[in-house]
Amino acid sequence: MASGSETISVLDQDGAIRPSAAAEPYADRALATSVEQRIGFLRDMVRVRAFDVAAANLQRQGQLALWVSSYGQEAAQVGSARATRTQDTVFPAYREHAVGMIRGLDLLEIIRLYRGAVHGGWDPAAAGNFRQYCLVIGSQTLHATGYAMGLQLDGATATGDPETDAAVVVYFGDGATSQGDSNEALVFAASYRTPTVFFIQNNHWAISVPVERQSRVALAGRAAGFGMPGVRLDGNDVLASFAVTGALLDDARAGAGPALIEALTYRIQGHSSSDDPTKYRSEEELQRWAERDPILRLRRHLETEGVGADLFDTIDAEAADLAADVRRRTLELPDPPMADLFQHVYSEPHPLMDEQLQWLRDYEASYGSDR
Repeated sequence: MASGSETISVLDQDGAIRPSAAAEPYADRALATSVEQRIGFLRDMVRVRAFDVAAANLQRQGQLALWVSSYGQEAAQVGSARATRTQDTVFPAYREHAVGMIRGLDLLEIIRLYRGAVHGGWDPAAAGNFRQYCLVIGSQTLHATGYAMGLQLDGATATGDPETDAAVVVYFGDGATSQGDSNEALVFAASYRTPTVFFIQNNHWAISVPVERQSRVALAGRAAGFGMPGVRLDGNDVLASFAVTGALLDDARAGAGPALIEALTYRIQGHSSSDDPTKYRSEEELQRWAERDPILRLRRHLETEGVGADLFDTIDAEAADLAADVRRRTLELPDPPMADLFQHVYSEPHPLMDEQLQWLRDYEASYGSDR
């Protein structure tokens, strides 16, 4: 297995199949994907980018309170999400739009959250076990580890049946690796050998702090200190992301314990729509990473496989239709009833919530019927 300092890649920046030395344990899995699968990866990436751009525009037009972009990180997300199985559970941070889409989440649910049109989120059971977005940095790592411990207690993993054994994958960013919650999760996961894959999207900037200021070693290299394997991959290489995540999830389901992936990628847009990245990164750096665009890399590869312009045009048109549909449905979203605030504070009915809800209703009624 590659050490945390070696980078695993299968496609070079020009889209040619050129596995790195560190890719040797994973190359066969990557190259076993069919051209049809790779076209599917491209379709996912193009669709979620169109969604991302549409959502960013909606925020600029005052239709969303906030937007958190995944622009540039599509390959890391699509490859890893396509490596999961139906029985797996995914714990995202707050920019894993492609992962949610692949797991079955209606992307409008993400819009509802950032628009403030819902007081909670979505039903994970109806979204392919894709859990809620978590804006508290790093806390989802503890949620994921606890859930994985529950799988062990339920006998839902490491039974020897790969068709039913389950695992957990949790996404977080380079900035979250400095949080106490993330480090505690790694300790618990290693101690209890939970079926957890920790997936770090290292987009090089935690808001305004470069990752080298947070860690003097590769983030994947820190895994050894917790007692688990750590690998680093080229996060703009969808085949590498798919192969590595698939292999480590297989190991986790079989009882081998947790593992950590550091996917090297780059956040092209700001940390959020409230961020101004020009204050801390240069235009030259941004341009260098824009030239490594994961969609362009995969498209170049598919061109060498004989995929023609007509198919690319079809994929682009489908993505444009998706973006238009999201915009239309966003503008049709109703405001949530204020009473919904009281519905999910406790898992069971609670007299204090009933009392406060009644106060709200009495207060609203005091304005009269012409309010």
